[in-house]
Formats: sequence, structure tokens, C-alpha cells
Amino acid sequence: MTGLPLIIAFIIAIVAMILLISKLKVHPFLAIMGISLVLAILAGIPLTQIPGVIGSGFSGTFTSIGIVIILGAFIGSVLEKTGAALKLADMVIRLVGEKNPQLAIELMGWVVSIPVFCDSGFVILNPIRKALVKRTGVSSVAMTVCLSCGLYIAHVFIPPTPGPIAAAQTLGVGDSLLLVIGLGVLCSIFPLIAGLIYAKAIGKKIKSADEKADNGEVVKTYEELKAEYGQLPSGLNALAPLIVPILLMGTSSVVAMAKGTGAIADFFTFLGTPIMALAVGTVLAIVQLFLAGKKEHFYNLTNETLKTVGPILFVTAAGGVLGKVISSSDMVNFIKENATVLQTMGIFFPFLLSAILKSAQGSSTVAITTTAGIVAPLLPVLGFATPVEISLVVMAIGAGAMTVSHANDSYFWVVTNFGEMKPEEGYKTQTLMTLVIGIAAMVEIFILSLIF
Repeated sequence: MTGLPLIIAFIIAIVAMILLISKLKVHPFLAIMGISLVLAILAGIPLTQIPGVIGSGFSGTFTSIGIVIILGAFIGSVLEKTGAALKLADMVIRLVGEKNPQLAIELMGWVVSIPVFCDSGFVILNPIRKALVKRTGVSSVAMTVCLSCGLYIAHVFIPPTPGPIAAAQTLGVGDSLLLVIGLGVLCSIFPLIAGLIYAKAIGKKIKSADEKADNGEVVKTYEELKAEYGQLPSGLNALAPLIVPILLMGTSSVVAMAKGTGAIADFFTFLGTPIMALAVGTVLAIVQLFLAGKKEHFYNLTNETLKTVGPILFVTAAGGVLGKVISSSDMVNFIKENATVLQTMGIFFPFLLSAILKSAQGSSTVAITTTAGIVAPLLPVLGFATPVEISLVVMAIGAGAMTVSHANDSYFWVVTNFGEMKPEEGYKTQTLMTLVIGIAAMVEIFILSLIF
């Protein structure tokens, strides 16, 4: 199957998958894997190749994010066990005030995600989110959506995140990276505001598992929770497992942009990979655990972390299988061949193309890089010539690459599971939020295109 029938089959498959998960209560892992297999057959992938495609999609997800999730979750467990998360929550509250916890966590996510992938960033910052919920009593769902929103916006807009860098280089503005960074910051304003408003609104309608009164959990006040830890870690000690990995990844990105060579550059590149950076953070977390006099919890914390992230990893890997099936089909080629139909849309063309690819295969980075490759030869036809205009095209591609996050996106499952929400609640929060901020971003980009 190729062409328009394949697009229709994909749409039906996504609808069927959502219905299986939300209405028929089929486990997401089984639903996604089953839909992926059916879609692979309908797409005409040779039967002898389908097992390899499924295996590649499954293992590829573990390769890219599996260890990162495990290490990040372990760091989070230690931060909670030692009281460091509560210390960080206190620091954030002092900075922005007790009346603005949603804005605080959103801006924290936005800053952290500039050098760090949003998946990793959410895992790293989730303990702070939970502590802030305890500290302020605000909606856990609103805080989850705000954190996800801030992380996602920087992830698609601001170098040194790989997607925007790749798009800038492909479109010929790699030498104007400072301009791309500046526009990325500027284009973050509308979606940050829209995301904050949506988070506060949806937080009044949906409650996560940790908020529901009938879950049997005795909710303690922040002061009672704090008293259980006695002496909290120092601010520097609490920050170290989080900030050191971020600094290492940021330094690696700077080295890459500067095209550094030699042993020192190689050393920082090595330490700056997400796996190694979080490994360093894990070591610092273990040191923190021992300094807090809780070394006897080391084994159990590790064991509980693995139990917690197991379901997340397998559902995420299933989403990777669906993405691999799509990329192995003829869908992307069909979109490329018919791209001229959308050329009259101007700045909206790269946005829509990126949004289609994002929704189809799940990865924002893949959507950004693929769209940039398609759009690059069309820039003269679309009327984009100056560095500012082309940089705005990079932004439009980024806006499309977060529209929308659903079941085939690993980030969807990270946010939904760590936010303690059911999949159907994830569609109402994470998926709709990414639609809101994607449209808000595109509105701002369109306005800027009229000005510049």
C-alpha cells in the first residue's frame, strides 16, 4: 500500500490504537505492538522484513533513551529519599515566590531542555515537581503539564539541542547560530504563555493518581514531610546530581559547535553524552545518599527504581516500533513527492509538513531533520532568502515538531507515567497541550514573519 491509502490507513490505525487503550482498556504495550504489526502488513513491508523492523524499532528505543531513563529515575529516587528534592523546592519558591509554582517549574524545564533532551529533562526534574506540589498544594497535573511544556519548547527551538542545530545547518544558516538561538528564545514566549494557561485550566478538570482522595494515601503537609528528613542537604549538595549532568551536556554541545578537537575535546564530548553525564550524576547522588547516612537504602532504591521504570521502558519501546514501521513504509516518500501542493502556504508549509511527520512517527528530532531536508531545496520557491527568514523557517519546523505528542512518542509515555496519569488522561493533557503550544508558537512565528 502506498500514497493516499497508506495515509488513510495510518489515520485509522492511530484512531484504533487510541480506542484500544482508552476505551477497551488494552494495555498500551499490547495495543501499540498489535497496531504496529497490522500497519506493517498493510503498508506492504515484506513479511520476511517485518520481524527485523519490529526488533530494530524496539531495540533502538532502548539504545537511545533506556539507560538515560533508568539513571535519571535513580537520581530522582535519591533526591526524594535524602530530602534534596524538598531543598530544591524551597530554593525555587524563594526565587519566584509561593504564588507562581507553575511558572517556576515551566521556566526550569525550559532552561534545562536547552542542552538536555526533554525526555531526560523530565525525569531529572520530576522530583522537584513532586516536591513543589507538596510544598504549595497546587494541582499535580498542572505542574506536570507546565514542566512538560517548558521542556518541549526549548527542545524544538533552541540550539544546542540537536534538532534545531541540524535544521539550521541543513537550511544554510548554521553560521548564524546565534540568530537561531535568539529567535528560539523569542519564539518561546507565546507557547510558554499558552502552555501555562492551558496547564492551569486542565489541572482543574483532571486529577492524577497521587491526587485522588480514594487512593488510600495519607497526604502530609510540606512541613510534616520536611520534618521526617531532619537536616536537609545543602543547596549545593542537592543541586549537584542535577546541575553537573546539565553542565556536562552543555559543555559537550559548546565543544561540538566550536568544532573542537584533541584529547580535551574528546573527554568533554564523552562526558557530555546523556548516558555518561547522568552516570556522573548518579555517582554524585550515591555520594549524597551516603552523606545523608542512608547507605542501607542503596540496594532497595536501585531495585525499586528498576521496578518503576520497567513499564515505562517497554511501552516507550513499543512506540519506537510504531515509528520504525512508519519510517520503513512509503509514507515519507509520498509526502516528499507531493510537497509542491503545499508550497502556496508559505511559512505554514514547513510547520504543517513537520507536524505531519511528527504525528506519524513520533520523534521530534526526526521530524525536524526530515522536514529540513525536504524544505531546503524549496526555500527559493517559498520566498525565503535572508538569514532571518530562513531562521524563522527553522522555528516553524520546530513548532510543527511538537504538534502533537501522542502514543508513538516516547515523551508522551515519560510524561504520562511519571505524572501518574492514565493514557486517556495523557491525551487530554500532554497531547492537547502540545497542540495548543504548537499553534501558539506558529501564530507568533507568522507575526514575526510579517515584521521581518
